[in-house]
Amino acid sequence: MSGKVPLRALIVDDEAPARSRLRDLLADCAETHPVEVVGEAGNGAEALAILNDTPANLVLLDIRMPEMDGIELAQHLQKLPAPPAVIFTTAYDAYAIKAFELHAVDYLLKPIRGARLLEALSRLPPLKAPSADALNHLVSGPRRHLSVQERGKLQLIPIGDVIYLKAELKYVTLRTREREYLVDESLTRLEEEFGTLFVRIHRNCLVARQHVAGFERETGESGEGGWLALLRGVPERLPVSRRQQHVLREFGR
Repeated sequence: MSGKVPLRALIVDDEAPARSRLRDLLADCAETHPVEVVGEAGNGAEALAILNDTPANLVLLDIRMPEMDGIELAQHLQKLPAPPAVIFTTAYDAYAIKAFELHAVDYLLKPIRGARLLEALSRLPPLKAPSADALNHLVSGPRRHLSVQERGKLQLIPIGDVIYLKAELKYVTLRTREREYLVDESLTRLEEEFGTLFVRIHRNCLVARQHVAGFERETGESGEGGWLALLRGVPERLPVSRRQQHVLREFGR
């Protein structure tokens, strides 16, 4: 038996037979590359819930999964205190595989072979999570969730629940119907990613188009008027800057 300390691995795939095969293949590699499987998950949300409570230094991650694909999950995993190394499992075509190779992101092509898994495991030390730049080159569209850190754990917020995003000091405040969260991302980057879903009403504020209830004219003490955005689900009325008042025409004002 090898004297190596076993890697702690999480298997993430929406198909149970695929997870079972990976577990068997890892067991076959145990003589030279011992791996302790600390859990299995059928989707990204399950995987994140496991990793919040059960640290792992390796995630074997399927790419094509419902609700959240593997690339998006890997992006969220970067916010963990100690991001795990990731080996993607994929049935992608040759063009997509070339993208993985170009950006030095490790992958296993389905159906997975034991020899190829052993090769991937042998390249792991030192363990290293994929870079943000590499993942950004692999994404095929905007994320379906944002992730926030609270009490040392990551929490997923569906994009459809976000009413507005407001830049305040070094963080962005994310507002849902229930409460506010702090997101450690730039408003500019969020606008680039979600520009079709949000509209900028101020240099420091993006509002979800689906949550705009209308606009209201406000007259100050000086007699000068301005506009406020009315939102569905929350009582706040957010100011629309003069530079962004052209957005009123998009909503029929």
